[in-house]
Amino acid sequence: MALQSYECLFIFDSSKYARDPNGISSGVENMIEKCGGTVLASRLWAEQKLAYPIDGHQKGTYWLTFFKMESTKQPELNRMCQLNESVVRYLITRVDPRLIDTLVAHALGKALPNELPRPDLATVAAAVAGDEEETDESDE
Repeated sequence: MALQSYECLFIFDSSKYARDPNGISSGVENMIEKCGGTVLASRLWAEQKLAYPIDGHQKGTYWLTFFKMESTKQPELNRMCQLNESVVRYLITRVDPRLIDTLVAHALGKALPNELPRPDLATVAAAVAGDEEETDESDE
């Protein structure tokens, strides 16, 4: 069976994540590796109030993971997520192979080879301020 690319968004119990962030995040990677998958990128997305309470939880820690795994192993990963007490909710979606490199690069904060470097805000503000000064002088 061929490897498929997946994206999974986990919602962790915020109190458990606050006590052991490295343990919770490495637990996700261990679950994927036990199923024969390879983690491409894994990072914290946000910690925020949930839209509605889930099992008494008002807040959740959102964790985004990209990985490759055989599609036949997905039910095993689903079961592991259901049994993990730190995982409040999760959603696994298959990603088009043409998009995975871009998504992983974005998750890791890396620029792609064909992307232009982005100027920092101070440089942009200075350039805009310089343009305004030139316009003011020419109006006189």
